[in-house]
Amino acid sequence: MKLNKILPTIIADNGLHARWLNTLSLMENTGARKISASEDPVTVTYIILKHAAEEHRHAFYLKKQIEKTGTDLCPTYADEYLVASACSKYYLNMLDVEVSRYLKNTLQLTGRELRFGAYLLVTYAIEVRADELYPIYQEALDNAGSKINVKSIILEEEGHLEEMINQLKNFSPVWQLHADKAVEMETRLFNQWVNALSEEI
Repeated sequence: MKLNKILPTIIADNGLHARWLNTLSLMENTGARKISASEDPVTVTYIILKHAAEEHRHAFYLKKQIEKTGTDLCPTYADEYLVASACSKYYLNMLDVEVSRYLKNTLQLTGRELRFGAYLLVTYAIEVRADELYPIYQEALDNAGSKINVKSIILEEEGHLEEMINQLKNFSPVWQLHADKAVEMETRLFNQWVNALSEEI
């Protein structure tokens, strides 16, 4: 099932909508923590710091939006406050593992270079996804006349994708080949996540 078919059902139920927002917040927070974990303590750049800060802010912003559902739900990221909790928690971690394995096998990267390469490709794939997911969600919110909106996230995610492409161009002359591989891995994991959502909802 496609996400745009599931979203009206989620938005129509305040409790479910709160858990959905909390799940998106968890995923943004996981991404922010992964970016921070991949940083080199000496050579970390302005762009990486900016990106980590903005992902953390997205996690906070989505958490704050839960108040607009009129519920006091979702104080933490515990399973009962999420949708498709297992899949939601492992989605980004699995992508990181798969991309790291690919870089190790294809480019023989290790250590710091491997961490940085994985950060670039995982983040690129996630930004491609975010550029699709958040506008679909915003459209569903508009159609439902919801007070919740994610327009500020949409604007920042567009900028992130451009930044990732610039970094990838410096990383490899055939960056698009590696980026496409990461997107292929992410698409499979994303479809599994959407299936898990539809089964739960």
